[in-house]
Amino acid sequence: MQSIGTQSLINLISHLAFILIAFWSIQGLHIERRMQLYPSQAKTLIVMLSVAIGYTCSSFFLNFINNVQNVIFLVK
Repeated sequence: MQSIGTQSLINLISHLAFILIAFWSIQGLHIERRMQLYPSQAKTLIVMLSVAIGYTCSSFFLNFINNVQNVIFLVK
């Protein structure tokens, strides 16, 4: 039971970290300048893109790490 809680905590931290990295990266594109007529929609777009990209990247890396750990069972 302890390992499930630890794995859940690692997943949450990973997802949040990748979402923050994606948010920081997308802000460098200055989407709000290109959408001057719709500033609130531009901010919402940045947040939604950050969540989508961050979650996808985090899931990829977590699955990759899990698969690398499971390769051991193939070798045994």
